Amino acid sequence: MDKSLENLYDAVVVGGGPAGLQAALTLGRVHRSVLLLDSGSYRNATVDAMHNFLSHDGTPPADLRAAVHAELAAYDTVTVRDVAAERVHADGPDGAGHVVHLADGSVVRSRGLVLATGLRDTLPDKPGLADLWGREAAHCPFCHGHEYAGRPVAVLGGGPAAGHLTRIMAPVASRLTVLADGAPVEADLPAGVEVRPEPVVGFCRSAGGATVTFADGSTEEHAGVFVVPTSTQAAPFAEQLGLAVLPSGCVEVDVMGRTSRPLVHAAGDMAHTAALPMPLASVLIAAASGQVAASAMVAALL
Repeated sequence: MDKSLENLYDAVVVGGGPAGLQAALTLGRVHRSVLLLDSGSYRNATVDAMHNFLSHDGTPPADLRAAVHAELAAYDTVTVRDVAAERVHADGPDGAGHVVHLADGSVVRSRGLVLATGLRDTLPDKPGLADLWGREAAHCPFCHGHEYAGRPVAVLGGGPAAGHLTRIMAPVASRLTVLADGAPVEADLPAGVEVRPEPVVGFCRSAGGATVTFADGSTEEHAGVFVVPTSTQAAPFAEQLGLAVLPSGCVEVDVMGRTSRPLVHAAGDMAHTAALPMPLASVLIAAASGQVAASAMVAALL
């Protein structure tokens, strides 16, 4: 690999969410040349405010990103480009580096690669649900539960997650309802949780939150609806690089954010250790994992 190439970086960070931003900052703090690629697509794009993040509880995600971009501008070795990566592959027969092909047709090379591209959520196919996603409809009670305090809350689907969600929300909501959507309820529900067995045919925003419409024409209003989405990798890079993947569909990393491939680290929602059944999805945890992955990358580059 020709180290005289101007577009050779110590590391390329793919993904401009909290994990990628923190990784770039950490690498920049020790003057490693780093390129941050921000596609402008974020898992929490529909969210008005972040929560459960000390000193940033209630901060709009866009404000956090803008603040970090301003901070990164102070580091001469950090470059930020608002462009998506499309393809990555090893550089050279020994796989000692990486080539990243960008959506604008340009190509960059790096020794290390930090993937922070997140997950893509696919919601149950219910009319109107996508319009509520990130506000009246959510998947994390730690991120959204308090905003529904003292009001009725529903959980869509009666699978095992319904028992977990209703137990967490029991001290928060005034009333809890499981929307079984025409299927058997498999969850062990706590006492006092109501069950609506009818199929759900749609959702819409209402003055009090979200109105659920059932197949028999009846409706019910809730402050919020918790949904368990199907989450998949938002980018194809794990497959392109042949990284080990866990049953959750996320990239397997060790406690330092290292993947199965040398000098490829992963952070944020797209990755977790085998000790966890799924990633612990929150802005704070994503940022922390970005710092760990980047710190380990610095050690790997030595």
